[in-house]
Amino acid sequence: MRIIRSIRSLLFALVMLSTSRAASAQVFVSVNFGPPALPVYEQPLCPAEGYIWVPGYWAWSPVGYYWVPGTWALAPEPGLLWTPSYWAFDDGLYYWHPGYWGPVVGFYGGIPYGYGYPGSGYYGGYWRGRQFYYNQTVNNVNVVNIHNVYSTTVVNNTTMVNRVSYNGGPGGTTARPTPEQQVAIRQRHVSPTSEQMQHEHAASTNREMLASVNQGRPPIAATPKPAEFSGRGVIPASHAGALYRVPEHREAPPRAGNPAVLPENRPENNPPRPETGRRMTPAPRPEVPRPPSASERENAPRGENYPYPQREVRPENAPRQGKEPPQNRPNHPDKRTPPPNRDEDRPH
Repeated sequence: MRIIRSIRSLLFALVMLSTSRAASAQVFVSVNFGPPALPVYEQPLCPAEGYIWVPGYWAWSPVGYYWVPGTWALAPEPGLLWTPSYWAFDDGLYYWHPGYWGPVVGFYGGIPYGYGYPGSGYYGGYWRGRQFYYNQTVNNVNVVNIHNVYSTTVVNNTTMVNRVSYNGGPGGTTARPTPEQQVAIRQRHVSPTSEQMQHEHAASTNREMLASVNQGRPPIAATPKPAEFSGRGVIPASHAGALYRVPEHREAPPRAGNPAVLPENRPENNPPRPETGRRMTPAPRPEVPRPPSASERENAPRGENYPYPQREVRPENAPRQGKEPPQNRPNHPDKRTPPPNRDEDRPH
């Protein structure tokens, strides 16, 4: 059953990769524990017309989760909208799905990013020709500089208690793609802009963005433009979306074709071993003399005090090395020597 679910996850990732120009190797990023909750922060002022809000998200690096601040980004071309990135749980792991630009907003896991992204669809604005119109009820726009505005009430998800940042799994959202979102998956997708990629890279090199450092409350939660992490308009998080505890570091479970290296099997803990195909011949053991058998003792010519060959278990009467035999102990005659004739001692 686990194999079937793994194949299903891989096929879904391959579909996303083949249908999206924005998809990259990040699709296959997987972690065995989920990201922190979304922090609470205010949206900075929109810098100019044509900028579209890109919500912040938790990304992954070898040192852990880090926050990529929300920002205003220029669309690659008129008519394109942003589908946010999201994490999804499946078969014991959390998989990363990168965001992309497209003619419609697709599925983003039901994550309540807020500011026009309540979990499904986008209600922050729309394109009319080459002009973008902003919904000022969910966007922070200055009507003096931006004239294309309207007002439509949208549920404000920025104040929701549940600010979970992943789909599925323990405590995650339960959203599934609608038929319209399934169609959007197969539509034209455009990669994030170079400014967006620079923005994410800048966040990955800033230690304060690490969840293990900021405890889910990043000091830079949103910026007015990509990669502008200082100066006027930079917004810190007011508080974390939920209590965050840094989990113990655990290696991802072994996947097919990528066996995990156990600590006891690491090269630095083991000396080099000979080739596995060559069998080692055991070194010959020194031959230990064995005591002669009864027949050998009968036939072997020796004197009265001729010692037996040395062996590990010594004969009962064999002298011990380093000790002199008792001086007053009479030598026993050989059992094969006949006793003296007592008649010879008698007077004739």
